[in-house]
Amino acid sequence: MKKETHFLWGSFSLREALLLGFCATFIVLTRASLRMHLGLAGHAMFFLMFFLILARGCVPKLGASTLVGVIAGLVCMLLGMTNMGPMILANFIIPAIVVDIACFIYPALPRNYPACLALGALASSSKSLSAAGLDLLLGMETELILRHMIITTASAAAFGALGSLPVPAVIRRLQANRLIRTV
Repeated sequence: MKKETHFLWGSFSLREALLLGFCATFIVLTRASLRMHLGLAGHAMFFLMFFLILARGCVPKLGASTLVGVIAGLVCMLLGMTNMGPMILANFIIPAIVVDIACFIYPALPRNYPACLALGALASSSKSLSAAGLDLLLGMETELILRHMIITTASAAAFGALGSLPVPAVIRRLQANRLIRTV
């Protein structure tokens, strides 16, 4: 049997690193191609939550979705796809850390519909922390910051929950076709 080569501090094999890289690439591509101004706060969370939870479901190791969030955030920042500057990293990293922690606590989460729905809503709503930080840096009044947080949290949670719903079906299909390992 061949010995697998491990990358990224010995944590991920080449196959796993490629899967995570593809998930990060798809986050950036969907963000670039869907740069529409829908007038709906949080609509970008749909694909972000889908690919973050899918990454953790395909590579069930601690740090998988966080790595995807870091890569996607850095690429979006370097391509100038934001008006937030380096604060855009928080929009990707905070939800990714929430996904990693939740999947560490409940490893079967990416294959469970209600758990994915709850995780999508929770992780997406954590995005409002970075929005509140930016509002504070801009010197907005506290009342406006709270109103903005309520609106962004509610809409981001709704889009994140909807984006996380297809994940269990996709993971089951990938496992049925033996493209990823069955845990």
